[in-house]
Amino acid sequence: MRLGYNVCMSSHVEPAPLPETSFTSRQLRQYTGERGRPIYIAYAGIVYDVSLCPKWRRGLHENLHWPGQDLTPELGDAPHTASVFDHPCAKRVGRLIPDEV
Repeated sequence: MRLGYNVCMSSHVEPAPLPETSFTSRQLRQYTGERGRPIYIAYAGIVYDVSLCPKWRRGLHENLHWPGQDLTPELGDAPHTASVFDHPCAKRVGRLIPDEV
């Protein structure tokens, strides 16, 4: 006698990706970790939430870089490469777009 069992096959459906948020430099400047807001920075047109990154927890990174800014021009002087944005604590949250004139 063969014992049977029920197999529940769940169909895993990937949620539709959310549209990416666009930030102007002016909007980015609001994300400094103050008043309960997260800490955002931009690099190469991508905006990252670095609130959970240890080097950003006090707000000023290495006593050189303020949150809420595009740090693209400053990476060349940094002791690290852009691979720092691959760390799990750096979450991509959107893209940087030009300020409207």
